[in-house]
Amino acid sequence: MRPAGPDGDQECKHMKMIVAVIRPEKLEAVQMALGGVEVYLMTASDVRGCGRQRGFKEQYRGTEGLIRLLSKVKLEIAVNDDFVEPAVKAIIDAAHSGNIGDGKIFVLPLEECYRIRTKETGPAAIGP
Repeated sequence: MRPAGPDGDQECKHMKMIVAVIRPEKLEAVQMALGGVEVYLMTASDVRGCGRQRGFKEQYRGTEGLIRLLSKVKLEIAVNDDFVEPAVKAIIDAAHSGNIGDGKIFVLPLEECYRIRTKETGPAAIGP
């Protein structure tokens, strides 16, 4: 539960952290889709991992090898509650191919946010 605001009422806005792991080739489409729902702020990292597919076999100069960790992109997106559902839907629609390895989305509670430049805190620091 959030602390009481200056007028004694409970703060009604909550924040969430959306973590999405997607195929690298879907990054641009996901960014465009998120822009369509007015979500512009994100951090993207190149990561490696595996899920159900557990990698794949590759042949190089006649030798077969197992590639266990696949290249993915991890997006971290802090949003206020009103933007969670539209953002998740936009990511799913843009990243979906129907094939194994499309990725995962995690939605986590976000305790606090601080904007260093303006010293704003909470939902105001994330933006609209």
